[in-house]
Amino acid sequence: MIENKPAVTSLVVDAEAEAGTAASIGVKKPGSRSGAKKSGSQNRRKSRELVLKAVYRGMLNDSELSQVFRDMRDDPDYNKADEAYFKHLLQAVTENLVAIDDKIVNFIDRSITELSPVEHAILRIAGCELMFDLTIPYRVVINEGVELAKVFGGTDGHKYINGVLDKFAADVREAEVKAARS
Repeated sequence: MIENKPAVTSLVVDAEAEAGTAASIGVKKPGSRSGAKKSGSQNRRKSRELVLKAVYRGMLNDSELSQVFRDMRDDPDYNKADEAYFKHLLQAVTENLVAIDDKIVNFIDRSITELSPVEHAILRIAGCELMFDLTIPYRVVINEGVELAKVFGGTDGHKYINGVLDKFAADVREAEVKAARS
């Protein structure tokens, strides 16, 4: 008997577990940044690396968000990361997967299913920051996406990520990009 399983490209979020987990670990809704401590870029970078691992895992394994949070705590880099930002970003990416993917397809040169899972996960993370966190300058988002691709992606994957994110930013942050270029 074949079970109907959720799409491989999303984290499975159990509604009851999500409500309990979000409350117990202090996850804020996207756009709600109160309580998130300000910390150095290195901590945010480690947070993005952990989110990349979590999103990648979710794309390949249909993992529940609450389990991903627990598993990421075992990662050696967890203590170096900005925990509040990690939780905030992972929650935001997870809640907005469809909207982010719908935007990504406008800027890629192939089907979204043909993207490498690492590149797709990086684009989801950077896309989320571009679309839903206007406190981070678009150039920082692009740079962080490129740096993730250099570390975790294929040989020239960072060039592809850079090109896609440049177009993405010009679309979702048109005024900011125009002001920076003039």
